[in-house]
Amino acid sequence: MQNNLLNSFGNIKAKNKKAFAVLLDPDGLSEERLSELLTMSTQSKVDYFFVGGSLITHYVVEQSIRMIKEQSNVPVILFPGNSLHISPLADGILFLSLISGRNPEFLIGQQVVAAPLLKASGLEVMPTGYLLVDGGRPTTVSYISNTNPIPHNKPAIAACTAMAGEMLGLKLMYLDAGSGAENVVSSEMVSAVRKAVDTPLIVGGGINSVEKAQHLLEAGADVIVVGNGIEKDISLLAEIAKTVEAFNIN
Repeated sequence: MQNNLLNSFGNIKAKNKKAFAVLLDPDGLSEERLSELLTMSTQSKVDYFFVGGSLITHYVVEQSIRMIKEQSNVPVILFPGNSLHISPLADGILFLSLISGRNPEFLIGQQVVAAPLLKASGLEVMPTGYLLVDGGRPTTVSYISNTNPIPHNKPAIAACTAMAGEMLGLKLMYLDAGSGAENVVSSEMVSAVRKAVDTPLIVGGGINSVEKAQHLLEAGADVIVVGNGIEKDISLLAEIAKTVEAFNIN
């Protein structure tokens, strides 16, 4: 199985560059809205599309991926809430282990169910340590997974958790405050995790302004993920794309 996507994340970090991922929730986007987002994405520099969510009530993942493939050459990476959200039409999958929680179902249970499907799918599988961080309000992730997020003001816990995940062999770390979070992951936590591990670091949740994106990039995020903020204000897509591009140039 190719490691093209995983290598691309590694190259971003190795070259001290930054990347921008747009999170698309198939259940929350109409075809018209998705098409509008894709049109704007082709006009801006988007590095990855993450597709998925904690709760997909209408199974429209494959329909959404087909639309993306028809209108864009940007890699499509699954960001699954459970094993039902797997589609071989994507390019790869973040094979998430919720290492911030203590629920075995999301540490290894869903992964066991998904493993044979992924083995046969041809998808590039990227082992990812997923750390849920308190974003100031309850999230769908914490409810569905029945886990407590890492406290917002406890960067050492996040750093040690990520460190353990790396020692277990996980190739990416993902700090997430959850969709529509009131507070983004703190710069102190991002910085602490960045110093603790050598894996590429993905950060998302609550990024609804250029200023928040800039702070996370400066703190050490290699990839920032924006979803809900763009759904509410589509102009934010171009603004954050320019911010990431400017950061790379500088």
